[in-house]
Amino acid sequence: MNRFLVYILISFFVLSCSDIDKPKKPDNLISKSKMIDIITDISLVNAAKGVNKNLLNKKGINPQKYIFQKYTIDSIQFAENSNYYAYDVKEYEDIYLQVKQRLEAQKAKYQELEEKEKKEKDSIRKAKRKKLDSVNNKKAQKELFQESNSNGLLKKDRKPQ
Repeated sequence: MNRFLVYILISFFVLSCSDIDKPKKPDNLISKSKMIDIITDISLVNAAKGVNKNLLNKKGINPQKYIFQKYTIDSIQFAENSNYYAYDVKEYEDIYLQVKQRLEAQKAKYQELEEKEKKEKDSIRKAKRKKLDSVNNKKAQKELFQESNSNGLLKKDRKPQ
C-alpha cells in the first residue's frame, strides 16, 4: 500500500510542478465513489501481497488483474482516471482521505472481531479446564473414598445410633 501511495504522490508532484494543462476528461470516466472502492481494494491487495506473496503465487493469483476484473476496467483506464483525478489536488486528497477512513474502519472492525474470537476461545478454554478440574476432582473423591473404604475407615454395615 505504501509503495502504491508513494508512486501516486511522486507522479502527483511531478505533474503539479510542470505547466501541464488539465488532462482531458477520459471517455470512460470512473466515478469518484468507484475510484475510492478501487483504490481501497488495491491497498488491501497490496498489503495482502506483502504478507502472503508466496501463497498468492502458488495459487496463481494476480492481485492487480483481479482488481481490474472485479471493476471491469483495465490498467490504461485506471491510469487515465487516476491522472485525471490527480490533477485536482483537493479532490484527489479527498479520495485518499476516504480510502484511509475506510481502511481504518475495516481495521477496527477486524480487530473487534479478533478480540471477540479471542474472548470466545478463552471462555471455551476456561469451560474445558473447569470441566477437566471437575472430572479430576470427582476422580480424586472416588479414589479417596475407595482408599478410605479399603482402610476400613468407612463401614457400610454401620447402623445409625
